[in-house]
Amino acid sequence: MHPEFEAVIGLEVHCQLSTQTKIFCACPARAPSGVSVADLVSNAHTCPVCAGHPGALPVLNRKVVEFAILAGLATHCQIRRKSVFARKNYFYPDLPKGYQISQFDLPICEGGFLEIQTSSGRKRITLQRIHMEEDAGKNIHMPGYSLVNLNRAGVPLIEIVSAPDMKTPEEAGAYLRALHAIVTYLEICDGNMQEGNFRCDANVSVMPKGSKTLGTRAEIKNVNSFRFVEKAIEYEIARQIEVIQSGQKVLQETRTFDAQKGVTLSMRSKEEAQDYRYFPDPDLIPVQIQESWIDELRGILPELPEQKKSRYVQSWGLTQYDADILTSSKSLAQFFEKVMERLGKSKESVNTLAKLASNWISGELIRLVNESGQDLAMSRVLPEHLADLVELVHQKTISHTGAKRVLAVIWEAGGTVSEVVEREGLRQVSDASALDPIIDKIIEMHPQQVQEFKSGKEKLLGFFVGQAMKETSGKGNPSLLGDLFKKKLLGD
Repeated sequence: MHPEFEAVIGLEVHCQLSTQTKIFCACPARAPSGVSVADLVSNAHTCPVCAGHPGALPVLNRKVVEFAILAGLATHCQIRRKSVFARKNYFYPDLPKGYQISQFDLPICEGGFLEIQTSSGRKRITLQRIHMEEDAGKNIHMPGYSLVNLNRAGVPLIEIVSAPDMKTPEEAGAYLRALHAIVTYLEICDGNMQEGNFRCDANVSVMPKGSKTLGTRAEIKNVNSFRFVEKAIEYEIARQIEVIQSGQKVLQETRTFDAQKGVTLSMRSKEEAQDYRYFPDPDLIPVQIQESWIDELRGILPELPEQKKSRYVQSWGLTQYDADILTSSKSLAQFFEKVMERLGKSKESVNTLAKLASNWISGELIRLVNESGQDLAMSRVLPEHLADLVELVHQKTISHTGAKRVLAVIWEAGGTVSEVVEREGLRQVSDASALDPIIDKIIEMHPQQVQEFKSGKEKLLGFFVGQAMKETSGKGNPSLLGDLFKKKLLGD
């Protein structure tokens, strides 16, 4: 970031709701289990309502309202007792009615907030509103012509609009990850960013440091990756600063992000609210929400990421950093808690085991997940595997290297921890009488290093232990080897 400028960032996040049917009709809103949306027959999941036929009347899906209220409660919003749907008029080929049914001046949720954690500490980001709306269809561009698939038209969305409270790409990324965790914990959105079920528009402007006047903003549309959002904002900040320093003016426009080139590109001039000619939809009555319904939904809220983090820190002594990683997704948190259910029966210090389990999950296990692209919930590694592995490492029955081997074998082929340890011969040698001859051999083979160690070069202890680990094919207990070498070399 240029020292003379500061950025102002606000995010508009679209979450596709996991309802069975669309927002205003009975057409399926989701693909059947195990079927990709891309494989569905084009325009098969449509009816006169979502295809925009004249005279077809919308009927609101109650589940959409329920999911919107849950999102509002989870983000500390005020829930409006009366909200209104509006027509947002604009003309695109994938919007068959010529307008989108959305909400404007009376959204269902307002005035919430979200806590984020960055390298600079914790920060509260204000939410301006959450509103319900329908998705548009999808254009498929071919050489010389375009096709329109309306399967997605009418699929329910909530749009979550932040205040322009973020200053850096890192803060924007942290906000998105926190919001993604909340909607997936609530199970109101599957969070699949590759299919566009959780996507973001970023509003970015820059201004001289200390200025009270906001700069002209550009909107970056439909970015569907945490990393790409950060990259797009980083590029856009640099671009706008360069424009200002060259004596030109930043244009208010809508831009897109080219992930391959890492640049934002102009699409069109930015529309304002008056351009959309909002007015209340005459076919939909106002949504009236009873206090008893809100109380009922508040009562079924699950334990959310912030609450889990606090519990992990208080109950198991984990650091805030560890708790942030473990609660970053619902599946990861559930995996960890099942590991701790098993480890909680151990006679060892539960806090020590929790830290060890956290390290293995956030390190080696997440590495295997990322490298394979396989979902943890679908992998062969189960919570009981990791719990058994943690206990063996803690008891020094196997080494850290041996444990990595066990985890890799189970990830690829399954099996139990004990079976793999025995089959691979990974049990550590912790018998001093078995290690003594090896130690004597290494001392005899390296007289120069022995003299240097005795002269005060104590870092060479690692060299001796490393040589012994080679001799034992990684099975020697490194802690015990270190103690034995010290006794032999120093004559204690």
